[in-house]
Amino acid sequence: MPEAASAPAVRATIGDSEFDRDTALTRRAPGVYDIDLSAGWTIISAVNGGYLLAVLGRALADTLPHADPFTISAHYLTASQPGPAVVRTDVVRTGRTLSTGQASLFQYDAEGREVERIRVLASYGDLDALPADVRTTARPPAIPPLEHCFGPEDGPAPVDGSSAIADRLMLKLDPSTLGWALGKPSGKGEMRAWFGLADGRDHDPLSLLLAVDALPPTAFELGLKGWVPTVELTVHVRCRPAPGPLRVSITTRNLAGGFLEEDAEVWDSADRLVAQSRQLARVRLG
Repeated sequence: MPEAASAPAVRATIGDSEFDRDTALTRRAPGVYDIDLSAGWTIISAVNGGYLLAVLGRALADTLPHADPFTISAHYLTASQPGPAVVRTDVVRTGRTLSTGQASLFQYDAEGREVERIRVLASYGDLDALPADVRTTARPPAIPPLEHCFGPEDGPAPVDGSSAIADRLMLKLDPSTLGWALGKPSGKGEMRAWFGLADGRDHDPLSLLLAVDALPPTAFELGLKGWVPTVELTVHVRCRPAPGPLRVSITTRNLAGGFLEEDAEVWDSADRLVAQSRQLARVRLG
């Protein structure tokens, strides 16, 4: 598969990149971590849900005896803001191949009261210990070559501060899912793109938690506008991704009562399905 057309001359590495620095936590006590949520991962003024899930995922990796998220489910209770936050983790169960934990992220409101932003339940294991047997009918999404897709830099200049996260991503959208950007949404709940980190860092299980929630909402192609906040997001990490850009496909089949689902598949450069997710999100109608 092709490398990103705008790959940096010096590529960041896993453990030494902007993503790693901005998801790093300081352990205050067993199961208690401090972090300063970066404004670099915001959309408008809210911190991106995939970035937040990676923060909590890193805290659980430090807490549990296993390092790799297999399944992680998050309920987004209130919108997180850039700035100080506290993550608290608990071990629910440990086993030989899987361990389960829970985590919550807290911030303080204007009155100084602690507010829970996200609550997560996750099971961790060792991806490298999984058997190699794969039996699947899934196929990689049909996306044009990377050089034939379009990113934020190819469109009009964004409003200052509207989407800081775009500067941290290599995101090239399939033209067939870009009707919304031209004022002609297709009416199909589909979004497909090549995905990477702007500094060239290769992917690992934690960055997959970001990838499933980094594309524009499928609601845009349904003709809707505005913020589409996540209510709940579950991610299944299936294997450790190979180096190179990812392909992300997201679909919505049902919008009802002001809520829609987004089903995502993430494929690596070796044509392997490395992550799947489903989220429930709220939309503004009318």
